[in-house]
Amino acid sequence: MLAQNGLDTAPPTQRSERSTIAYLAFLGVMLATGIDIALPAFGSIERELPGASNTSLLITAYLIGMAIGQLVVGPVSDRYGRQVTVIVGLGLYLVAAIAAALSPSFAVLLIARVVWGLGASAPAGLRAAIARDLYTGDDMARITTIVMAVFLLGPVFIPLVGEGLLQFGSWRLVFWAPAILSLVGIGWCWRFGETLDPAQRRPLRLGPVAQAGRTVIRTRVTIGFLMANMFLSGAFFIFLGSTQPVFERVYDRANQFAWLFALTGLVTIPLLLIANRLIDKVGAVRVATVGASISCAFAVVFIAPTIGADGIPTFWLWYSWLVVVTSSNTIAAPSLYALALEPMGELAGTASSVFSFASFAGGAGLAAIFDIRVDTTVSPFVIGYALYTTVGLAAVLWAARDNGVAAHPS
Repeated sequence: MLAQNGLDTAPPTQRSERSTIAYLAFLGVMLATGIDIALPAFGSIERELPGASNTSLLITAYLIGMAIGQLVVGPVSDRYGRQVTVIVGLGLYLVAAIAAALSPSFAVLLIARVVWGLGASAPAGLRAAIARDLYTGDDMARITTIVMAVFLLGPVFIPLVGEGLLQFGSWRLVFWAPAILSLVGIGWCWRFGETLDPAQRRPLRLGPVAQAGRTVIRTRVTIGFLMANMFLSGAFFIFLGSTQPVFERVYDRANQFAWLFALTGLVTIPLLLIANRLIDKVGAVRVATVGASISCAFAVVFIAPTIGADGIPTFWLWYSWLVVVTSSNTIAAPSLYALALEPMGELAGTASSVFSFASFAGGAGLAAIFDIRVDTTVSPFVIGYALYTTVGLAAVLWAARDNGVAAHPS
């Protein structure tokens, strides 16, 4: 049931499910915009900006800021509320985007990107905490699944927006667009209001924050599903980091990458909507288990044909496999998020931060181990994906053994 929470100085506000989904999806789009809208501008930045030699660092810098910010926004939001934390984060997002657009050198642009990631960590990292404030259990898993489905439209279309902007101006215009979008986000956040019950706010002191962190780590359900998500994120980040090099280096199909990459996201969206319906029928634990199991099974089985083809299976066989393992992996993610936060209650903000930090920092670190090995075959891609989905599935099964997690609707 939708909870009725409000600001300390205002009466409780009841929000419709539709408005909540739209708001949370928009916060996710803010994260995706910071990453994806810049991709088409990399070539222009290298040609025009002094010192720009490796533009992939623009993504790394952003993710570093994101990871660091996750450890801050949760405890801060538990003390001061979700609304003010998101607004401050979006304000930092705005300033950093403007700084990026005005950067006189690549070094300044990298610093702006780190700060930009710090700002983006608030709307991105607190989506789950806001959902946890308003929903519990399978209801939360269902809402986060729909949010994920809407969010996936961002990576499909945002790079195309960036490409379109380049037709009207320089690469700097691509950074002005997110700055304008952040103003929309600030206004929307102000209108949406606070979701954390004032009675559940926690003091922002080192002792209570450390205790909250220990509680998160010692709670079997939370740490189990957190570890599951970290390893499944590691597999997914292999997909993000290595798919384009595989298209170009292994299969010589670089010109098809953008459209087939978008198709992968479009296939996942209806599957997430189906998963949303299944959560009501069989529960979030089973949906997460099935998603992780399918991804793991297909990843492991594909090792044999990959090795048999000397690391280069036919393109369409590999691409079909890719669609299956990534979509089933994505299906599991929202349920894992909801299940990890379910026991946390008033610690949802801190738990959300730890969960997001593990997803971004841990997952990216795991992916890098195999990303750097992708060259002329898909073997590192397939083996890494199989390894991480296997560990992820094992963590899901371990966490689900706790008697406090229901495998069916309550």
